[in-house]
Amino acid sequence: MSAPSSDSPVKATVSEREARQVAEAAREQEWRRPSFAKELFLGRFRLDLVHPHPTPAPDDAQRGEEFLAALRDFCETKVDAALIEREARIPDEVINGLKELGALGMKIDTKYGGLGLTQVYYNKALALAGSACPAIGVLLSAHQSIGVPQPLKMFGTDEQKEAFLPRCARTDISAFLLTEPDVGSDPARLATSAVPEGDDYLLDGVKLWTTNGVVADLLVVMARVPKSEGHKGGITAFVVESDSPGITVENRNAFMGLRGIENGVTRFHQVRVPAANRIGPEGAGLKIALTTLNTGRLSLPASCVAAGKWCLKIAREWSAAREQWGKPIADHEAVGAKISFIAATTFALEAVLDLSSQMADEDRNDIRIEGALAKLYASEMGWLIADELVQIRGGRGFETAASLAARGERAVPAEQVLRDLRINRIFEGSTEIMHLLIAREAVDAHLSVAGDLIDPDKSLSDKAKAGANAGVFYAKWLPKLVAGPGQLPGSYGEFKREVDLSPHLRYVERTARKLARSTFYAMSRWQGRMETKQSFLGRIVDIGAELFAMSAACVRAELLRSQGENGREAYQLADAFCRQSRLRVEELFGRLWSNTDAIDRKVVKGVMAGTYAWLEQGIVDPSGEGPWIADATPGPSKTENVHRPIG
Repeated sequence: MSAPSSDSPVKATVSEREARQVAEAAREQEWRRPSFAKELFLGRFRLDLVHPHPTPAPDDAQRGEEFLAALRDFCETKVDAALIEREARIPDEVINGLKELGALGMKIDTKYGGLGLTQVYYNKALALAGSACPAIGVLLSAHQSIGVPQPLKMFGTDEQKEAFLPRCARTDISAFLLTEPDVGSDPARLATSAVPEGDDYLLDGVKLWTTNGVVADLLVVMARVPKSEGHKGGITAFVVESDSPGITVENRNAFMGLRGIENGVTRFHQVRVPAANRIGPEGAGLKIALTTLNTGRLSLPASCVAAGKWCLKIAREWSAAREQWGKPIADHEAVGAKISFIAATTFALEAVLDLSSQMADEDRNDIRIEGALAKLYASEMGWLIADELVQIRGGRGFETAASLAARGERAVPAEQVLRDLRINRIFEGSTEIMHLLIAREAVDAHLSVAGDLIDPDKSLSDKAKAGANAGVFYAKWLPKLVAGPGQLPGSYGEFKREVDLSPHLRYVERTARKLARSTFYAMSRWQGRMETKQSFLGRIVDIGAELFAMSAACVRAELLRSQGENGREAYQLADAFCRQSRLRVEELFGRLWSNTDAIDRKVVKGVMAGTYAWLEQGIVDPSGEGPWIADATPGPSKTENVHRPIG
């Protein structure tokens, strides 16, 4: 075997099994608190965990509303979204204004100079800021949801909190650096290293898509510590000063949407980081990242809710003003169905977001699945909402706001919203990865009792023991999936008003049991091959997401009714959403067992083997030259540092 050439970087080779072991070791192993969504996937509809809908404490609500009022005034008077889109940059004076407002410290405790907002009001603030300019919402979210404040809040020492949180609350912008040019959702191949040297670590490596990284003052960096005497090693988290010698921001990336975000490529070359800046023990970095994301992912649904509300407003106003064939387009059924979808789905997305956020604030439920479902569902449905708005607007939906204004019409940035929302289906866990992550948690109870049965590395005695445990578990569990409250006409009668939501909750209960039976049958059928059935698992998760959204919509409608806030209208929207959702659920169930998965696999093999290469003839490829993945070999930077501190 020849040695690699100097211009061919050595890439970490990790087997699929090793990658899975790293991911498994990083997830939270225990369920110390109840989880509504986990129970749902097990066929148990625990409405008592979410109803009555939890509400913020009066003091928290007052503090949150006061900040929202100040933030709204700032967004309306100081933010020029068209300028930010045109120049692809948030002006320094806007960022400094956000600092003065305290927006950098929304989630930071007041004793460190922050505002101490709850998750509910933090998300409301992100939605408000993001509606004014999505890039601002991303700036604030990346700083607080996954940047320095949240990991330190959960895992930092008192000394680290005292040193960094006051800075993050008022003056310093933070960023989170995990992804690398050749490492996305497979952290087992993480290449950035942190080599111990005395009381320090030396960081070497390259990080990609570092949101806020171009302007950040503080970084959370995930790096691999080599195992050695006195060092456990493993993926580890560090707080790093962005102006440390050896750090170079090599590029400010540009995207199809979110043009104002400061996202770049950051290189570390022999960057000295004090051991005191390590967050948690060595090897805990990935677990810290995933735990942080349990609530951090809720920032994405907040942006989707904001977009849904705006799309509804534009759809309503435009569809009343635009006439075709003698009447407003809203009166045409084809357009009306789209408006109904936008309204009902926006109501449900806000219900999912507020319920998940309030549960996070109360800290009495484990929301790792709820947070992931909220991110998955909102990113997919938010994209569909924006797409429907573009369709309703017709040619004007495809035209830019600047072009509309230039010819004398209202500058409605529908196409921009579509572009801005597209990334939500990719970052902080792509839809495909979220399906797998949620599916793993959804079947955790099964793997806990029967996992050894399908593990090829386990001995016969281990399998026998697992079989006995599984027998006891399933003997108690399976009979409970046969019947339940969903089959009793009077169940959930407290949701029976002028508009009756009780049939929808009975449907959720029945369908949760059906979903659990389907999962059990699939595990029995495929056993160890279950993890390879990604399309099947994706549909299982999507059904669970719809059931969660239906539950949240009904519970929110009843909350609003009890508070006297548009209760009748909320019931109507919840009813419409549930009826639409049930159609999607039935289609997904049909596709569990009747689908094209097998033929799809055959076609993919043919594509990759070049069997269908003839189909690619007759085109010109406009792509440029260069490698598919940039060279990330450690070493000194050869480019200019484009790091831009905010003045």
